[in-house]
Amino acid sequence: MTVEINSLTRLYAVFGDPVAHSLSPAMHNRAFTHIGENAAYMAFRVTDVQGAVRAIRAFDIGGASVTIPHKVSVMEHLDEVDETARAMGAVNTIINDQGRLIGKNSDCLGAVKAIQEKTPVKDKDVVVIGAGGAARAVIYGLKQEGARVTIVNRTMEKGARLAEELGVDFQPMEDLGKLNCRIAVNATSVGMVPNVQDSPAPASFFNKDMVAMDIVYRPLLTRFLSDARNAGCTIVDGIAMFVYQGASQFEWWTGKEAPVAQMRETVETILGQR
Repeated sequence: MTVEINSLTRLYAVFGDPVAHSLSPAMHNRAFTHIGENAAYMAFRVTDVQGAVRAIRAFDIGGASVTIPHKVSVMEHLDEVDETARAMGAVNTIINDQGRLIGKNSDCLGAVKAIQEKTPVKDKDVVVIGAGGAARAVIYGLKQEGARVTIVNRTMEKGARLAEELGVDFQPMEDLGKLNCRIAVNATSVGMVPNVQDSPAPASFFNKDMVAMDIVYRPLLTRFLSDARNAGCTIVDGIAMFVYQGASQFEWWTGKEAPVAQMRETVETILGQR
């Protein structure tokens, strides 16, 4: 199915700097085409975030994804920021509701849905490695679903501060091997290209009863996930979180069910070609 671009086509966008590497345009345009939605999605390198928000109003853009470095600064320019985005201190999605711009955050939904494909999270012990923005999203989403979360981080002060803010436990990195959990998440960039032999956890940390997720998707099979798979773990790759956060955006914008399988296929194809 193809969709003709015409005067009725609704525009959507991603704002970031840099943004040329973004997989979102290909993923969302495939989704629009698959369901026959008269819409198009483009990437815009944005240095003036206030000007970009004004452009949404001026051109009646249907909505936008927001990525680094604008997830925090964009908040002050919106009409409303929902409770989840405020709790996370970041917006990654803007919805244009008849001229009223609403900020939301789909990162936590993406993380939870990716894990829930493999296992329920309620009442499960979860270790999240990292204390940055991605970790905050993962932890917030898991806690909302009733998981018991422990943060592990190299920088004790940063990890302990995030744990206190979110009401979860904290343990220093050197104690990782002593922790028992059913779900382990690498929410750091450790293991990303080009440092593909790095992992934030020793291979001995994993056991066959665990589910292991990595937010990194370049490479798709990180050292963290490779060690986990070798130990018999169920693994969740970084594409899953990325696709599910995009699917939530798509559904907020269109009110229609996102074609998750086609969105994932698109991302996998692009990554396979790089």
